[in-house]
Amino acid sequence: MSDHHGHTHSHPHSHSHTHPHAHEVDPVTRAAADASASDKDLTPRELSRRRLLRAAGVTGAVTAGFSGMLGVTPAMADEAGRGRGQDGHGHGGRGVRHWLAGDHHIHTQYSSDGQYTVMDQARHAAAYGLDWLVITDHGGATHARLGVDLVNPDIRAARAELKDTLIFQGLEWNIPAAEHGTVFVAPGKNEVEVLKQFENDYDGSVRNACDNTPQNEALAVAGIQWLGRQKDRRRVEDALFLANHPARNGIDSPHEVRAWRDADPRIAVGWEGAPGHQAAGIRAGYGPGDARGGYGNSAGPSSFPGYPPESYRSWGGFDFYTATVGGLWDSLLAEGKAWSISANSDSHRNWGDTSRRPDGSDSARFDRDGRYGDPVYAGQVDLELGDFWPGMYSRTHVGASARGYTAVMRGIREGRIWVDHGNLVKNLDVRLVASGRGRGEETLGGTLTAKRGSRLELVVTVTAQDVPNWGMFLPRLNRVDLIRGAVDPAHADSDHDKLTAPDTRVVVQTDTSGRTGTFTLRHDLGVLEEAFYVRLRGTDGNRQQPGYLGPRIDPAGPAIDVVGDADPWLDLWFYTNPIWVLPVR
Repeated sequence: MSDHHGHTHSHPHSHSHTHPHAHEVDPVTRAAADASASDKDLTPRELSRRRLLRAAGVTGAVTAGFSGMLGVTPAMADEAGRGRGQDGHGHGGRGVRHWLAGDHHIHTQYSSDGQYTVMDQARHAAAYGLDWLVITDHGGATHARLGVDLVNPDIRAARAELKDTLIFQGLEWNIPAAEHGTVFVAPGKNEVEVLKQFENDYDGSVRNACDNTPQNEALAVAGIQWLGRQKDRRRVEDALFLANHPARNGIDSPHEVRAWRDADPRIAVGWEGAPGHQAAGIRAGYGPGDARGGYGNSAGPSSFPGYPPESYRSWGGFDFYTATVGGLWDSLLAEGKAWSISANSDSHRNWGDTSRRPDGSDSARFDRDGRYGDPVYAGQVDLELGDFWPGMYSRTHVGASARGYTAVMRGIREGRIWVDHGNLVKNLDVRLVASGRGRGEETLGGTLTAKRGSRLELVVTVTAQDVPNWGMFLPRLNRVDLIRGAVDPAHADSDHDKLTAPDTRVVVQTDTSGRTGTFTLRHDLGVLEEAFYVRLRGTDGNRQQPGYLGPRIDPAGPAIDVVGDADPWLDLWFYTNPIWVLPVR
């Protein structure tokens, strides 16, 4: 990667280009590509796939062994025509009018381990610069019986008070046989009804389905499919699921993650690339002195045996599955499976707070009333709490066509996401541009379709941070890394517990130290021959080490976080979602 000042550090590697293998076309694609069937003869999923084929201009590729590449884009199928030029090629910037910062993992007094009112969380989120947030109180018997109903009036009151802030109602799902996940829906008359039915029918705690069994794994898949049906039937305008803190306990096995995503790619769209609880790593004396992100565990009886001990720690504040170049996240992307990342607070009780629960508001009252009493002034500052207020440290930036609920959800589904910690950069704009035989442009989360032989360039516009963050210092971006991976959809059928993507690596590291204002980095990606993807990562350069899979794959990635001494303000990173490139004839 280079810029007009020539600050470039390249790490050349040989790249083996894998060729997609011809294999049987899946039934949905076959039906969508059948010219003899009219649109009204198709199911909603088949019609979405047909729109995708038309928009991408790749109908002919279905019989040329590229049907697996359609795994890149079903998450965008509902809106396949948005943001595309009339030539059928992507012009990704047209569909993004706003980059809206948010947080999809926030707790209140309606969680058994929470404290704050909805208005507390929403007002702080707005004050710390968030445009949207999701209230996700813990699923379970009490919440399913009382909390999901009781929290809704508070959410509606906050929406009325904070008119410029989008406040979703959701819940933190106890995924059967696995960890937790955010489930949320677009506001509407059925939002409570749908969430309550989902929780009662599919929550692992409510259904006593937490054990690692095939039956419970199937229940999780069924829950995701049920949410898709509610969207299709218009009970709710939209619904999404993202897995939370996936590596914390090692119980989100690779085949489960793939099964969630394949159950309905419109609903299951990603995971927390960076968990909450970031303040937990601040050393004792002015912090909890605990494990950053709450990642201080080790393998248990239900953990997937293929996960290494290092996966139970955060790396630069990020989940091991995301932080490892060539790891599990990349293995999904290399199969052409859209899977997004996010960064959230998981706010329960926040570092530096001066409030507490009121006297007598204990677990017995919570079980009886479905909530704790409103917090009261504690008369002292609590530095032993491990969370930040929403927006104070972690941000998920979503590219949206408008400032609205469904526009944000569509942006998440389309993967138009970048995340950062500590306000490391002010803004990012990433475009992959094709010229020559094929013309087009795409941004984060998109798939650029262009003719073989097209020339490709990645254009990254960075706006450096120019105001102090909430740690009261001005963060400085030291380096931007370009990560590239080959795509071979056939791998998706070979091993559902696959953990690595051998053809993915850091290909260029660009020194940005001392850069201010807005500047552009350009990288010539060469001539398009085979399908691949690119993604970006940036750092303040304070803590780094060779990646888990070795320096040939990642010469200077995030360092593993030390339990008890991992101050999050001294170790800042940003990550982007990928952009894929698909060659056509």
